[in-house]
Amino acid sequence: MGDFKVYSDIPRMMPAPAAPKPQPAGGSFGKLLNEAIQQVNDVEKTSQGELQKFLSNESDLHSVMIALEKADLSFQMMMQVRNKIVQAYQEIMKSQV
Repeated sequence: MGDFKVYSDIPRMMPAPAAPKPQPAGGSFGKLLNEAIQQVNDVEKTSQGELQKFLSNESDLHSVMIALEKADLSFQMMMQVRNKIVQAYQEIMKSQV
């Protein structure tokens, strides 16, 4: 029974999590999505800039390929998030009220 005393002391050893900051109502989710889309767009622009540098012999192939893969992966992830949002919306619409 003495072995379980360690587990009962864990809450006292770990600090309590901080309370989340309240978000202003209305538009916070949309603002978050807009910022994420802007970040993906920025990565795409950066990759296009790297490609232009490569074409003018100012950059190497490795940095171009890394930038293009970053842009591709971020776009794919954005599309997967979009698909999940659409799927969640469709599930909500199917539910009966």
